[in-house]
Amino acid sequence: MHGIIFVELKKFADSRLGNEGWNEVLKDSGIGQKMYIPIQEYPDDEAVSILSAISTRIGRPLPYVLEEFGEFIVPGLIRMYKALIKPEWGALDLVEHTEQTIHSVVRIKNPGAKPPELKCSRPSQDEVVISYTSPRKMCAIAKGIMKGVAKHYNEQVLITEKTCMLSGGSSCSISMRLIK
Repeated sequence: MHGIIFVELKKFADSRLGNEGWNEVLKDSGIGQKMYIPIQEYPDDEAVSILSAISTRIGRPLPYVLEEFGEFIVPGLIRMYKALIKPEWGALDLVEHTEQTIHSVVRIKNPGAKPPELKCSRPSQDEVVISYTSPRKMCAIAKGIMKGVAKHYNEQVLITEKTCMLSGGSSCSISMRLIK
């Protein structure tokens, strides 16, 4: 997993658990003291161990923590990729175009990075449907990112998952619909 995710995980842990939150979850996860560099790749299982430790510490199920983390990282991601985001876009537009704009740049600039593959369709102006595939099967983070993007644009959305890789689907089908 890309190092920037670990940088955001540290901020997330400290925001939920206080200034020593990061050190506590590193200890709980069995990783111990470690520094993560934003531009390097790290084992996926380390991120899963850290997220699981956060889940245990705050007493919430892991899918809840994954979704909350996804929402949490949106402001940083938007700042990082602002140059790729068109000013006229709203939440649905940003989600619809993430694969072609942001993920394609991530893959070019960081050959080891493996963001999920997103195939999007736009059944109507008020809805985008994402087909999410990733060996990590962290669709809860994607749903959290969708919530965070809607929050960024001050838009109300309904997010529903029609199929899920965690339930045997070949991909996750996630609908994001504007609520007017």
